[in-house]
Amino acid sequence: MLPDSVIYVDGEGLEISDLFVLGNGHHKIKLTKDAQEKVIRGRALLEEIMSENRTVYGVNTGFGKFANEIIDQIDLEKLQLNLVRSHAAGVGESFSLEQIRRLLALRINVLAKGHSGISLETLKMLIKAFNRDCLPFVPEKGTVGASGDLAPLAHLALGLLGEGKMWNQELGSNGGWDDAGRVLRKKGLTPLQLKAKEGLALLNGTQLITSLGAQAIEIAQKVANQADVIAALTLDVLKGTTRAFDIDIHRVRPHRGQQMVARRLRSLLHSEENNSEIAESHRFCGKVQDAYTIRCCPQVHERSEIISGGNFHGEYPAKALDYLAIAVHELASMSERRIERLINPTTSSLPPFLTDKGGLNSGLMIAHCTAAALVSENKVLCHPASVDSLPTSAGQEDHVSMGGFSARKALIVVENVEKVIAIELMAACQAMEFLRPLRSTKPLESVYSLVRGVVREWDQDRYMAPDIEAICGLLRANKVWEQVEPYIKNYEETKRMQYEAKPNSPTTSVSYNHRKRARPEMNDDES
Repeated sequence: MLPDSVIYVDGEGLEISDLFVLGNGHHKIKLTKDAQEKVIRGRALLEEIMSENRTVYGVNTGFGKFANEIIDQIDLEKLQLNLVRSHAAGVGESFSLEQIRRLLALRINVLAKGHSGISLETLKMLIKAFNRDCLPFVPEKGTVGASGDLAPLAHLALGLLGEGKMWNQELGSNGGWDDAGRVLRKKGLTPLQLKAKEGLALLNGTQLITSLGAQAIEIAQKVANQADVIAALTLDVLKGTTRAFDIDIHRVRPHRGQQMVARRLRSLLHSEENNSEIAESHRFCGKVQDAYTIRCCPQVHERSEIISGGNFHGEYPAKALDYLAIAVHELASMSERRIERLINPTTSSLPPFLTDKGGLNSGLMIAHCTAAALVSENKVLCHPASVDSLPTSAGQEDHVSMGGFSARKALIVVENVEKVIAIELMAACQAMEFLRPLRSTKPLESVYSLVRGVVREWDQDRYMAPDIEAICGLLRANKVWEQVEPYIKNYEETKRMQYEAKPNSPTTSVSYNHRKRARPEMNDDES
């Protein structure tokens, strides 16, 4: 095994990028020396307390409503086993194998902090299970996000106890769910034997919310970046004006994300550095402004900080993920309206539904319907799950976060958004066919070429779903962003110490050169 195939875990330094690498199943986990020492100290402290016969919740008491029930010393290990079995009450389909790997990796990372009282022996067994790809069946539904993600984490632990189901890659032609004990034996492992408090240590935490949230964030970041690029392409083929992205407009409202998006759009659209023949073709058209979905991209595409959070109760990450869903949904809401403008001859001056021989061909008519359906679905999914609470555990857990559903629906929303902007990209590239031989800017032409590498021109009706999926694949792999990133960086470097020159436009009320003296364009950190 190569050194770079190992990710060291200490409970403190795991990044989202590490989590995704671990989810792919190509890397192993290893504990740092410091983490091992912390775990040993944490367990020693717990055993010292136990030797003094003190009453400690979850160690020698029942759980929840049964917190005042004292458990005999002889039953302490059985207490933990019963906890896992009784809490493994989730329902529904299983999470994907990648999601289960991330869940197990996050749980190992939290336990490596040494605060839970888990033994080093048990933690090392979890790491062996991860490294040998022992993945228990974890159903999607059943957590309310109060004392953490109890049901999903119980299912995760149950498989490692040799009970329930575990993935067997050798089952059938494509693998399948098998008896957990059998899979463990095949992989050279014996079922986990829980010591005092270890069942509780394995179950309390918000790792399901966090792992799904990390996945949603990863997709959302790619979607947000590439949505800017696709919006720029749509603006150009709709012969829009770039005046709405003027530096001074966005200095008046000093939101860092808004300024970043406006700068990005300027770097991709017509300028001295990147000439667009399409833009030149309508230089004196007299257009004063575009619709909101085009000119307000910086204000709506604005994004804030990466989301993190969550300890015992799931409220913090639940609220963060509810807001993530709302914010990312707006990208699709804007995109769907731009799609409509592209396929509508009244707003685009292009053939209806971007097809020749309309009537015989329907073109992108139903692709737009798909986008509209996804946006409508997202509107329902954007209702915050975290505003709801149903008391559980006989009123002991009288306020719950519903964070598990916040995370699941946030993931659905961002995946729907990805599909909508893929349809917009397909439509924008098809619109360019009707503007030839005019060409757009170099970065946007490179995006067009990228798309045409996987989806050919829509010259007549054909099976459309594979085309949408192919473009979604480009977005998932971040290919659209990678295509334009060098142009954006070059533009920003060029403009760092000079004021941007702008082509004369009939929408400019005064001579640009007399408005103010030249000054450097601020970068995002200075704005």
